[in-house]
Amino acid sequence: MTELPVDFRAAPPGRDLTADLGLDGRFVRRYSWPARRGHTVDWPTWLPCEVIAGLAAAGIGAPWRHQAVAADAAFAGRHVMLATGTASGKSLGYLMPVLAATFGGSDAVGPHRPGDRAAGSGLLAGPSSGLGTAGPRPHSALYLSPTKALAHDQFRAARALGPRGWRLATLDGDTEPAARDWVRDWGTYVLTNPDMLHHSVLPQHQRWAPLLRRLRYVVVDEAHRYRGVFGAQVAAVLARLRRVAHHYGADPVFLLAAATTAEPTESAARLIGVEPGRIVIVDADDSARPARELLMVEPTDRSDELAATLLRRCVDSGRQTLTFTRSRRSAETVAIRARQLGSDDRTRIESYRAGYLPSDRRAIEEGLRSGEVRGVASTNALELGVDVVGLDAVVIDGFPGTRSSFWQQAGRAGRRDADALVVLVAGRHPLDRFLFDHPDTLVDRPVEATVLHPANPHILGPQLLAAAQELPLTERDAQYFGPTTSTMVSALARGGALRHRPNGWYPTAAGSADRRIDLRAAGARIDLIEPDTGRIVGVVDAGTADLCAHDGAVYVHRGDTYLCEPAEDGGPEIFVRPAQPGYLTSPQRDTEIRILDESAGRQSGCGRVATGPVEVCSRVTGYLRRDPETNTVWDHTPLDLPERIVRTTGVWWTLDAARVTEEIGLTQLAAGAHAAEHAWLNLLPAYAPCDPWDISGASALIHPDTGLLTVIVHDATEGGAGFAEHGYEVAERWLVAAAELASTCDCANGCPGCVVSAACSTTGRPLDKATAALLLDLITKDMPIPGQ
Repeated sequence: MTELPVDFRAAPPGRDLTADLGLDGRFVRRYSWPARRGHTVDWPTWLPCEVIAGLAAAGIGAPWRHQAVAADAAFAGRHVMLATGTASGKSLGYLMPVLAATFGGSDAVGPHRPGDRAAGSGLLAGPSSGLGTAGPRPHSALYLSPTKALAHDQFRAARALGPRGWRLATLDGDTEPAARDWVRDWGTYVLTNPDMLHHSVLPQHQRWAPLLRRLRYVVVDEAHRYRGVFGAQVAAVLARLRRVAHHYGADPVFLLAAATTAEPTESAARLIGVEPGRIVIVDADDSARPARELLMVEPTDRSDELAATLLRRCVDSGRQTLTFTRSRRSAETVAIRARQLGSDDRTRIESYRAGYLPSDRRAIEEGLRSGEVRGVASTNALELGVDVVGLDAVVIDGFPGTRSSFWQQAGRAGRRDADALVVLVAGRHPLDRFLFDHPDTLVDRPVEATVLHPANPHILGPQLLAAAQELPLTERDAQYFGPTTSTMVSALARGGALRHRPNGWYPTAAGSADRRIDLRAAGARIDLIEPDTGRIVGVVDAGTADLCAHDGAVYVHRGDTYLCEPAEDGGPEIFVRPAQPGYLTSPQRDTEIRILDESAGRQSGCGRVATGPVEVCSRVTGYLRRDPETNTVWDHTPLDLPERIVRTTGVWWTLDAARVTEEIGLTQLAAGAHAAEHAWLNLLPAYAPCDPWDISGASALIHPDTGLLTVIVHDATEGGAGFAEHGYEVAERWLVAAAELASTCDCANGCPGCVVSAACSTTGRPLDKATAALLLDLITKDMPIPGQ
């Protein structure tokens, strides 16, 4: 790899990467990677001839070496984590063993004969297995993806590669009852999602017995997406699946596909609940790759405008281009501006985001595949592995928060032999500025590890109740749910949630335990309805409706604008009327964190550290009307909307601001508290295993509930997830580490390694690293550290 910092004002004329991209006068850092030849090997000898013929007919002459290595390991009964880059062909790596097991009869069973109970050997023979009672039947496999859209996309890809007669099907909330019956009785490769497994398959496992007793493989696609609280929930669902499958005599092999990630063995082991030694890691990428150039454009206050220009210029130069934006509104705005910049109305440039109807999303995806759609402005909804081949360029409007997401987005370019182009347009966020000033932090450092904590009692407890409804809990279930299972079961029994019977523990509450668990904590969905036609335009989450679809909001959907108003009958729907108001709207929101009580507290240095219940209270107070071209604010309209309250758990520390205000002004002190909040927040995952998006923070010069300078970190999940409580337990070590971080980092004014946070939404608030170091020194002064 070579780095070529280039000032395009002095660049030679005539190159596509200068004036043609509209980058005249901007400083750009350029990195380049040469093309790479792939390394193919022979097809596995165990792969049926019909399967090889089908793959050859689809244009695949031989597998890449890493695909064959993963397939061989899975076919031999080993769990596999296939962690290679975007567009490296992970799908074929897991499809080969799945095809061998699920297409055909007894010749596809694998290297272990029925009845062999070696680790990962597949199915038991005998009356409970159903094998041999009505002739040989193929095994079954489940494919799990984070989204329905990806499952449908993989269904299309698998159908194109598989031989005739292969019984595959998708299973989700849109599947008709008759189709579900067919899937239960005859499906061999079923593509679904964790939510469907959690709410439908496992609670009704008796009805799914024909599928479960033959379950040979479970594919977990985009495994790096299962992190934090969501990852811990899915880990528990997979534990329930292994437990129920074992009840029917099956011992499925897991094949995980993920983007390149740090610590792949540990993250895979936590997700599927097995010892790390039972997992084969395949992370050497032997696929062919075209040459790629990365351009990092200097930070700008109007990065969305530049992204729209780049999208238009790339499309006009013949490049099929995908632009990633930071919000749903930005996706719509960038697409509209890119269309307006062109003179050829026949060139299709679309927007893509959550909230679109499935038919809209699939039409755009198909347009990308066919080449009819030349450009798309998208949120990270297209970061997943939806198969959009042939992209020449990717434009990223602002760093997406993690190196893993950045490389996942960048990897969408370069699926053909032509050279690929990636452009990162830095925004005004301090993290963007730091990465542009220190590009090696992005380009040369490894991606982050996938963090999840399956033993979190706030998650494990409700999941054990769901498992107890499926089958009585016994001591043997620790092999699925981990070493804290017995302790958790005892706690649930003391609380009256479980009762013991001779054959195990049963739940005491009526109703479906799975319905009390929201895997994604997304809440209800609200339809956006065009009142004159009754057409559903889109959907929004209940938690974000106040922000994007309040009364008077301009809602943008695929380039069309609508004005929002409440439903006339006060129902949950929102009416959206087609309109061209000539302006855009931006919500204004007030957020306050109230400390309800102090459950525990202690002296810490010159201050105090405490934990207890908190309320995160937010309310949309009004909206601004803005000029769509200049972003100039026209006016402000107040709104009287209800307050949204999330009750959770926090940990905080306090100092008497009077101790330092004699030497430091109030403005500088507030900036120091904000920076100290980031330093403390950034380090919590090292002491309480969590994802950065599982937690949040706040700081106040004088907090109304303490009367003191206060820095708070709290769980982002309703009811708490245990991270803040654990942070309080290790507060001394955590605070000392934050103080050392702020005082010893060799950056000049703050960086992501100390006081800059990617998750901070208040980018206009200043940060003061030196004052943060002073505040953290005060809170840790003469502090005894347990265990040292």
